[in-house]
Amino acid sequence: MADFIVPSTSKPESDAQARLRGPIHAKRHVRIICIGAGASGLLMAYKLQRHFSNFSLTVYEKNLEVSGTWFENRYPGCACDVPSHNYTWSFEPKLDWSAVYASSQEIYTYFNDFARKYALHKYIQTEHQVIGSEWNQQKGGYNVKVHDLKSNREVDDHCDILINASGILNNWQWPAIPGLKDFKGTLLHTASWDDKVDLTNRHVGLIGNGSSGIQVLPKIQPIVSKCTTFIREPTWVSPVQGLEQHVFSDAERLDFATKPGNLLEYRKGIERGLNGQFGIFLKNTKPNNDTEAYFREQMKEKLHNDYLEERLVPNWHVGCRRLTPGVGYLESLGKENVEVVYGEITKISEKGCVSDNGNEYPLDVLICATGFNTSFKPRFPVINHKGVNLQDVWKDEAQSYFGVAAADFPNYLIFLGPNCPIGNGPVLSAIECQADYFLKLVDRFQTHNIAQFAPRQDAVDDFIKHKNDFMTTTVWNDPCRSWYKQRPDGPITALWPGSTLHYIEALMELRLDDWETKYNGNRFAWLGDGYSQTELDPTADWGYYIRDNDDDEPFSRGRKLQILNKSGTIAANVGVNFAGGLDREEERPIQSKI
Repeated sequence: MADFIVPSTSKPESDAQARLRGPIHAKRHVRIICIGAGASGLLMAYKLQRHFSNFSLTVYEKNLEVSGTWFENRYPGCACDVPSHNYTWSFEPKLDWSAVYASSQEIYTYFNDFARKYALHKYIQTEHQVIGSEWNQQKGGYNVKVHDLKSNREVDDHCDILINASGILNNWQWPAIPGLKDFKGTLLHTASWDDKVDLTNRHVGLIGNGSSGIQVLPKIQPIVSKCTTFIREPTWVSPVQGLEQHVFSDAERLDFATKPGNLLEYRKGIERGLNGQFGIFLKNTKPNNDTEAYFREQMKEKLHNDYLEERLVPNWHVGCRRLTPGVGYLESLGKENVEVVYGEITKISEKGCVSDNGNEYPLDVLICATGFNTSFKPRFPVINHKGVNLQDVWKDEAQSYFGVAAADFPNYLIFLGPNCPIGNGPVLSAIECQADYFLKLVDRFQTHNIAQFAPRQDAVDDFIKHKNDFMTTTVWNDPCRSWYKQRPDGPITALWPGSTLHYIEALMELRLDDWETKYNGNRFAWLGDGYSQTELDPTADWGYYIRDNDDDEPFSRGRKLQILNKSGTIAANVGVNFAGGLDREEERPIQSKI
């Protein structure tokens, strides 16, 4: 496809005027800024480089290095709760993962190696933090203000399209407990870990039993003199059946590397199982009931303590909070040097924590595993063409279009925005699907004389209503405290109303009737000077549509999907999930065969 570049000697002219001198669908130059070089930002850079020309891209990253949360989080035991061979891009497997649940360091290495392999660093400016963005009323696009952390100066930039890939679980926060700054011992947060602090033979306090706290305890328990862990509410903790922790042997890793199809089939098996778990999140279904019974049995067996069972096994459905494998966590709670304090911390003193039982617990070190700000509100001003700041619009509740864009904020796209499938199933496949969706929008912007594109407000309103209605059927709607929602009885803002596969199919095509598009000049200026792209390519077959038989790709959505999902190639994986899911055809439990 021909690139379209206005000669520098020409007088200023509109995009519509310039397009009349080129062929249909001529590619104008498009300037893109991406915020964040974590997994999403790196994938966007890779896909733009692979599929596009006549573009410029800068990825601003606040950290010293790429990989986002996997560069930032280095606390003891830090890992991903997704099996490692499936915490990769679909097209970029890793052969030598150490275990089913690999460490954060291994995951960091994977994404860092990915950036180096495809030479993505040329697009990335590390130690540059975006602090503001505002729509340019004269030429469109966004003026972006960046803080150069190395030189401590502000840099101004501009883009046609702004992509926010800053993530959801990296804006960490201290707990809102009175007296936190009064503590005279060593204060740590799991998301801002100080490797120089030695915990050996020290009395350590641990606040929180979310994913981070659950990972920390088994790692520090063997080396500390004592650990007092403060827990204020129960949570479901157990590896999903069929996906327990396992360290790969040298022989297994060799098979992955040398036997054709071995690793691919293993990855596919896990992905099928992960995608077969969605029934767990629906109330009063056999998958949810069976999983809850399994988790309850596993927790009681590992705790083996009536007092802890009564307080730590929830009375709300499995899945209301994010499921965590919790390798070794429940067993650690019963160790002699671990004390469990159940209830609220009323304040923090110079010596340690004061619980609502009236007791003060002196500590040498206090670890806060208290999570992140998950409000989805942008961490910098995003000001649209009407002078409205998205931070203000989303201050009470973030409402997006399919987790990728906000109504009335043109040319602004979001990875892992509100109500995308961040906890519904495999997350990296959802990120890939979002990136592909963005590429379709970028392509349309580049090959048409589009000035602005944004989802319609009525489309967002209808989506939110559908989402809210659907969520009443899910376990996420239970009154548990979860980062999926801003308050226990509030709307679910983090999750998609369906499975990850459901999301992938929803985003396969642009629903342009949901988008408001504004053009520079006549909307049909992209038709150009009457020539096709084919005629400008002397190596192309100018009679390519003449053939011996009808080999067209299918036009119906159903037939297209059957080709994509290789319908008919799998013997029986209907409703498969690792925890005794429901086979909808035969209505019987199925167990994983991985």
